[in-house]
Amino acid sequence: METDKPSAAGELHELAAVLPMDYFGPQPGWRIVDTRELWRYRELGLVLALRDFKVRYRQAVIGALWAIIQPVSTLLVFQVLFVLLQRTPTSGDVPYAVTALCGLIPWYLFATLVRDASDSLVNNRHIITKIYFPRLLLPMSCSLVALIDYGISLLVLFGVMGYFGLYPAYSWFWLPVFTAITLLAGLSLGLWLSAMNAIYRDVRYIVPFLLQLGFYLTPTFYEQDSLIPERWRFLQALNPMTGVIAGFRWALTGSQPPDVAILGISLGSLLLVLITGLLFFRRAELYVTDRI
Repeated sequence: METDKPSAAGELHELAAVLPMDYFGPQPGWRIVDTRELWRYRELGLVLALRDFKVRYRQAVIGALWAIIQPVSTLLVFQVLFVLLQRTPTSGDVPYAVTALCGLIPWYLFATLVRDASDSLVNNRHIITKIYFPRLLLPMSCSLVALIDYGISLLVLFGVMGYFGLYPAYSWFWLPVFTAITLLAGLSLGLWLSAMNAIYRDVRYIVPFLLQLGFYLTPTFYEQDSLIPERWRFLQALNPMTGVIAGFRWALTGSQPPDVAILGISLGSLLLVLITGLLFFRRAELYVTDRI
């Protein structure tokens, strides 16, 4: 039977062709990340990312349209809900559709990266057990597909903003910054989950629950000021995506800038998860081949 999916042998041959000649395997120690090694394997990282892209969209009936359907359908559900409740969970003059999409789109970028990164080691165990390369490239390569979906969703958001008469302002220059922070947030959690999933396979069943819980605990379809009591806002800010989404809304709509304290707590929390995630992943890399 013919299939579009390449054979394991063919895939290994393709990956081996871009491997550098001077590789010696993972080195012990608590070093956070070997940037020189990642740079030597940059071609392999690109090949892995392109492979994930081809696999994701090959023979997909809906394909990239899912990047539009998911946030828009979620928006419609909450739009109807809050109309029935006669309450809009926003505090400014920006239309609810724009406010909600400004929270939903970065959240789905984060969630897609976390979901794909958490499975990256297990899904590539046939490669991990055959050749050496920095395992960090696997969760990192998941960023390409997530960014493509994100870009498509942004086009929808821009169309909705144009419909309501909202046009680019100077704050739009901050959009790449908050996009990069969102990628770091997704990668940070993905590092923890991917290493744990390689050791404890039931972790993959916990990930959807964590993302669903995080969706409601993050101001995605609502603004923090409108629903969360002031005494709980700093606790919610421990969620890295809280400050990121507030910054994302400000960057696109020019509304009230994010609270500096809230943003600072979120970024500090993100930095902690990122550093510990890199350390944990680095240590797990030494023995993951035997456990996976």
